[in-house]
Amino acid sequence: MTSPAKFKKDKEIIAEYDTQVKEIRTQLIEQLKCLDQQCELRVQLLQDLQDFFRKKAEIEMDYSRNLEKLAERFLAKTRSTKDQQFKKDQNVLSPVNCWNLLLNQVKRESRDHTTLSDIYLNNIIPRFVQVSEDSGRLFKKSKEVGLQLQEDLMKVLNELYTVMKTYHMYNADSISAQSKLKEAEKQEEKQIGKSVKQEDKQTPRSPDSTSNVRFEEKHVRRSSVKKIEKMKEKRQAKYTENKLKAIKARNEYLLALEATNASVFKYYIHDLSDLIDQCCDLGYHASLNRALRTFLSAELNLEQSKHEGLDAIENAVENLDANCDKQRLMEMYNNVFCPPMKFEFQPHMGDMVSQLCAQQPVQSELVQRCQQLQSRLSTLKIENEEVKKTMEATLQTIQDIVTIEDFDVSDCFQYSNSMESVKSTVSETFMSKPSIAKRRANQQETEQFYFTKMKEYLEGRNLITKLQAKHDLLQKTLGESQRTDCSLASGRRSSTIRKQDSSQAIPLVVESCIRFISRHGLQHEGIFRVSGSQVEVNDIKNAFERGEDPLAGDQNDHDMDSIAGVLKLYFRGLEHPLFPKEIFHDLIACVTMDNLQERALHIRKVLLSLPKTTLIVMRYLFAFLSHLSQFSEENMMDPYNLAICFGPTLMSVPEGHDQVSCQAHVNELIKTIIIQHENIFPGLRELEGPVYSRGGSTEDYCESPHGETASTEDSVQDIAAEHHTSDDECEPIEAIAKFDYIGRTARELSFKKGASLLLYQRASDDWWEGRHNGIDGLIPHQYIVVQDTT
Repeated sequence: MTSPAKFKKDKEIIAEYDTQVKEIRTQLIEQLKCLDQQCELRVQLLQDLQDFFRKKAEIEMDYSRNLEKLAERFLAKTRSTKDQQFKKDQNVLSPVNCWNLLLNQVKRESRDHTTLSDIYLNNIIPRFVQVSEDSGRLFKKSKEVGLQLQEDLMKVLNELYTVMKTYHMYNADSISAQSKLKEAEKQEEKQIGKSVKQEDKQTPRSPDSTSNVRFEEKHVRRSSVKKIEKMKEKRQAKYTENKLKAIKARNEYLLALEATNASVFKYYIHDLSDLIDQCCDLGYHASLNRALRTFLSAELNLEQSKHEGLDAIENAVENLDANCDKQRLMEMYNNVFCPPMKFEFQPHMGDMVSQLCAQQPVQSELVQRCQQLQSRLSTLKIENEEVKKTMEATLQTIQDIVTIEDFDVSDCFQYSNSMESVKSTVSETFMSKPSIAKRRANQQETEQFYFTKMKEYLEGRNLITKLQAKHDLLQKTLGESQRTDCSLASGRRSSTIRKQDSSQAIPLVVESCIRFISRHGLQHEGIFRVSGSQVEVNDIKNAFERGEDPLAGDQNDHDMDSIAGVLKLYFRGLEHPLFPKEIFHDLIACVTMDNLQERALHIRKVLLSLPKTTLIVMRYLFAFLSHLSQFSEENMMDPYNLAICFGPTLMSVPEGHDQVSCQAHVNELIKTIIIQHENIFPGLRELEGPVYSRGGSTEDYCESPHGETASTEDSVQDIAAEHHTSDDECEPIEAIAKFDYIGRTARELSFKKGASLLLYQRASDDWWEGRHNGIDGLIPHQYIVVQDTT
């Protein structure tokens, strides 16, 4: 029999096992609850995502509609403009282009946000719905699999419990049999001990009686021992049998225990993980990933579209150009801004004399008046020049104010956890009221001063213009009355006013512009490609139309691009183009020839059919363009670039032809003529007439009325010769500068007020030839005080 202690211990083991099994069962139940909660959370999350994107789609649609209303409001305002041509013309101006791009960007954003709303409603939300349905269905099946796994696990635990109970039962029987065997062994040992003691204690008796007693006692003892031995053998056999059963039961228990632990480990470590990964989460994260990536793709494309629109606006902002807009405006409304026709002399009562009378007795009066005007003009020019410098300095100050780079607001988007820091950041920006008030006060004060000086400068310039016109007419009249036949034959210009003879081989405007560019603009970047000032273009053009040469002399105070524009404008405005339409097809056919020399030969044959005067102008012009192209590294105008600029100007494409393809052929033709001009145009032996020279002058081989254009030194010396006798033998005299002067050309000297100057001789009424700081050049008379040499 087992002892009470062992029995109690067995009960404790069983109770501990039951407790462990109960804990496992509780865990299994909680696992299902946890998975249920996870499923509910997923369903709720997906529902929240659907609600979120549905609401966001509504917001995007509302935003899109508001943007569309905003754009349509201003577009309708633009469309309602009565003068549609005016609206069309305004579109070429850079600020209007920015405005149009801004409205287009708003419309683009409206369309993009409508698309975004549609993607939310019809793409992303259905994806979340599908993920939710798939998750619920898969979880239901996963739960069935999980319940089956838990049932299998409980079966394993129950089997372990059964095997354990069997082991405990057989082991108890083995222990009980062992105890009975030990008890039998003890009885045997005790019986044997008693027998030995009795034999030792017996007294001697008679032989007969002693032997009988001994025999009887031995018989009794033997019988008792045999009974004990038989009992021992039975108990030994029982013990052996129970021991074997206990061993087998224990082996089965240990095997079941190992299997159960392995099953429990597999369930907790592998089965649960696989159940969650391959059943509960089957496709959930991947489907959610696709749905959210659809959202990211939509948003990123929205941002890309927005950036493309903003890049276009940024490019338009970079191209805001006041000068180009001014030129475009004047070109669009040329009839409004072009100067009116000159007022003609209106004779009275048959008086047809339309020129000043410079004969006596009014000649001396005119001479005195001319001198007074000259003196007055000198003073006004100096004063107006000073006003101009002040005006330009003030204008620079205004430009510095309005071009300050205060548009970066990136600091306002550096959010922190505290709202106070955001407010303080915003309050310190450009838009803070103290900053605006101070800036605007300074700007308005500077603007007021600038406009005061501008008005003063314009009034002074207007006065100078009127006085200069009177002075020039007086000087011309007086000069013509005193001009000798020799001076007429010299061919040099003695004043800036000269009428143009219609029979001139090279038009004055062509010769003068080319001469000016050859002297000062061969290295000017973008010559003929960059637009000049329309105002100056008109001024120069009108001067030529009046018969004047505004580019005479060596002064380089004209805008090079404007002069180039005058030259192009002249050829563009010819009633009969330089290249007649009659030879268009013949010339274009030459372009198809691959051999450059052969192409030049055929072009020459076609051009030789033109009048002599046209060929002379062509030869002159293309020699100049060839010379200009040799400075392409500095001016960026190689023959091809020059052909692009002059192709549409010199040779228009006839109507009914493809303008794009034909214009490309025209440009190639002009390029060929520039490169091969020496092989295309006849030489002097075949065609007498003015020839372009590399110095910018015209070599006259047919007594052209222009003659050879004088250099700066020659022009100044010729003017000096008309007013003074030769001073070559005079000693240099000293002079002191009254004002600062900055030379406008390389020939003019620059100096500061109070500088000591050395004068060689009088170059003209307005200039001296002299030296300053070891450099020879021209010195303006009105800026110096000649020292008394007496």
